[in-house]
Amino acid sequence: MKFLRKLVLWLVLAPIAIVLAMQLYFVAQIWWWKDHNPGSTSFMDRQLAILQEKDPKARLKHKWVPYDRISNHLKRAIIAAEDSNFSDHEGVDWEALQKAYEKNLKKGKVVAGGSTITQQLAKNLFLSGERSYLRKAQEVVITYMLEYMLDKERIFEIYLNVVEWGVGVFGAEAAAQHYYGISAAQLGPAQAARLAVMLPRPRFYDKNRGSAYLARRTDLILRRMGAAELP
Repeated sequence: MKFLRKLVLWLVLAPIAIVLAMQLYFVAQIWWWKDHNPGSTSFMDRQLAILQEKDPKARLKHKWVPYDRISNHLKRAIIAAEDSNFSDHEGVDWEALQKAYEKNLKKGKVVAGGSTITQQLAKNLFLSGERSYLRKAQEVVITYMLEYMLDKERIFEIYLNVVEWGVGVFGAEAAAQHYYGISAAQLGPAQAARLAVMLPRPRFYDKNRGSAYLARRTDLILRRMGAAELP
């Protein structure tokens, strides 16, 4: 009986200890990234593994550039397209999540996410693209860690440098080179708007650059960019 009590206690405490250890790992990583740049992310590692299944010599297109060497047009376009309240919220835009939930309920399927830039960064850095309540809960926890330990500009700088922009393409510098043959600093308003619109489905739009929706949405974001507030 004593053995069984110890076994039950271990079965209860072991998962809790594992979860706490994971959270401490996330905290330590984020603390390190206050003044060190991530060399890779969970999304980058996963995509590289997929590409190398077909070609063992495959490499990602990725080059880190400082925040001030990324076009302000791109920054405004992404905020306009992805998270208009980025400078004001504390990581999670609950109103946007509610609207996304209602939209998905109405459509009968997931057509909107409601994730903020910080939530997207949390997912890209540590998690996967799978849809589950457990993963979403962990995403929210990491989001608040990021917001507590980093300022908005640093969060946005990391996001701009690690977000996926095409097949094996990560970060603003690689995206600008991949699509336009220029640096991230040289991106004009229309180019920036188009890149911002690609973010929800970057691999799809990399292969379908003539998409009519992409063109229409780009025009809309161009009109909204002037109102975007930068951190």
